[in-house]
Amino acid sequence: MSAPDPLIVAEAWVREGRGVALATVVETWGSAPRPAGSALAIDQDGRFEGSVSGGCVEGAVVAEAAEVIASGRPRLLEFGVADETAWRVGLSCGGRIRVFVEKVG
Repeated sequence: MSAPDPLIVAEAWVREGRGVALATVVETWGSAPRPAGSALAIDQDGRFEGSVSGGCVEGAVVAEAAEVIASGRPRLLEFGVADETAWRVGLSCGGRIRVFVEKVG
């Protein structure tokens, strides 16, 4: 059985009245855990479905998504081995990724 599509999950959560953000990998360089177009749906309680990394970046993206849901302002996040944040979240695979996080509603 395949995992649920994060876009469909986000749409269902919005219909339920939840605050929802969608994180999408928009660019990758080098060895990246997920390709461009990979998505992660996040609700206001921190529940999420999908993936934008091998698991190492999701925690940071979920935290940023909470602020996007609250403010309504999208963010472009970048994680890579040259970035101290990347080491903190465990992205040491040699690549870089950019993730766009926007509120769905």
